[in-house]
Amino acid sequence: MASTNPLQFIQQVRSEVAKVVWPTRREVFLTTVMVFIMATLTAIFFALVDLIIKSGLQGVLGMFG
Repeated sequence: MASTNPLQFIQQVRSEVAKVVWPTRREVFLTTVMVFIMATLTAIFFALVDLIIKSGLQGVLGMFG
């Protein structure tokens, strides 16, 4: 690997950072809202699955107890 001096490294880092396209405030807001919606839906889904499994297990164990 070719080694670069610290000054060249800093220049390369700055040029790469300049290429980054940063999201707008609206994009960040919408993405955050979507994450909260998906997290809520996932929590509801797993709560329902948990209730179904719990009911099934109670039914099975009730037959033997």
